[in-house]
Amino acid sequence: MLNEYGVVYFGNDWYAENRTSSHHVAERLARTLPVLYIDSPGLRAPQASGRDLRRALRKIRATLRAPILIKPNLWHCTVPQLPFRRMPGVEWLNRIFGRWAVRRAMRVLGDAKPISWFVVPHPGFLAQRLGEQLCVYYCIDDYAAHPGVDTELIAARDDELTRCADLVFVAPPALVAAKQMVNTRTRFSPHGVDVSLFALAMDPATVVPAAAQGLSHPVVGYFGSIHEWIDLELIEWLARERPQWTFLLVGHAATNVSRLQALHNVMLVGAQPYASLPAWAKAFDVAIIPYRHNRQVENANPLKLREYLATGKPIVSVSHPEINKFARWIEIAEDRDAFLSGLERALNSNSASAATERMLSVADQTWDSRVAQVLEEVSSALARRQACTSG
Repeated sequence: MLNEYGVVYFGNDWYAENRTSSHHVAERLARTLPVLYIDSPGLRAPQASGRDLRRALRKIRATLRAPILIKPNLWHCTVPQLPFRRMPGVEWLNRIFGRWAVRRAMRVLGDAKPISWFVVPHPGFLAQRLGEQLCVYYCIDDYAAHPGVDTELIAARDDELTRCADLVFVAPPALVAAKQMVNTRTRFSPHGVDVSLFALAMDPATVVPAAAQGLSHPVVGYFGSIHEWIDLELIEWLARERPQWTFLLVGHAATNVSRLQALHNVMLVGAQPYASLPAWAKAFDVAIIPYRHNRQVENANPLKLREYLATGKPIVSVSHPEINKFARWIEIAEDRDAFLSGLERALNSNSASAATERMLSVADQTWDSRVAQVLEEVSSALARRQACTSG
């Protein structure tokens, strides 16, 4: 049934340093039906930084181009929005321009019947306005809790999209009940993991990147964005407590990391290609999840946890409702001292059999299986709608 449909997909910046579930889901949808991936404007207003200015210029240039085929069955385009949404007239201009630009880009889908698919809430004003047969909201985060966003406005957009979507999939368990109260067609859909990719961390043929070779062991590793929700003070304290250890941090630093940079045993290598993460993880003796305890983190379903487990590496993490479900395979720490003790236990008790157990704990949680389950729900919803129409 799905072969007559195409997806108009509103996701995170396709070229962002960090690969999220937005990217993983879109790539797998494109294996079944055509997908037009639309970069949506950032949740936060752009800053006067060189990085944000370069991104803004790139998006403006991209707007003038027709959608580009970036993978088989997957097109990419950009529909930027004016960021100052509370200024008079801005919201109206965004709606008018956004609808026109998206409908123009949808031509690449040909005669396919459109399904709108939102992974972020702020372009949700286009939901049910694109002639779509079905509207899907695939909620992966508590967007209003992100740092630097207009909390009230984003919360309103999230609520509106939840109400009008024909199907709502929710990755963070903490958000499911609230969404079900707003829309009874809400389903829990946890994150997946690219099992085969991250298993390369255990492959003897995988080569550790040059920058991570020759480091003093043990190596305590982290990969992912280094944002406000990462407890930099905890990492600094750990590094000072164990000056003979190396702390290897892989990812774009979007916050001030000068205090870490000043430490001789902390190595920040910046953003790295997603496909290279298993090679970096191979250099880890133990991986860490050093989140702060805030609303955004508490309502998240950490993708990083499953990726770490798929590498087979020992893991030490702060306590978190979703992470705690995997306590059988990882060390959970309630405070700084417990985190340090957890690192020492993880380093001293690691074994080949323990690594295999960690990998097996997520072996059946692949992105392929997650997306297949979602598409079953979508197919059923379309069949019900078709039956109602024909009846």
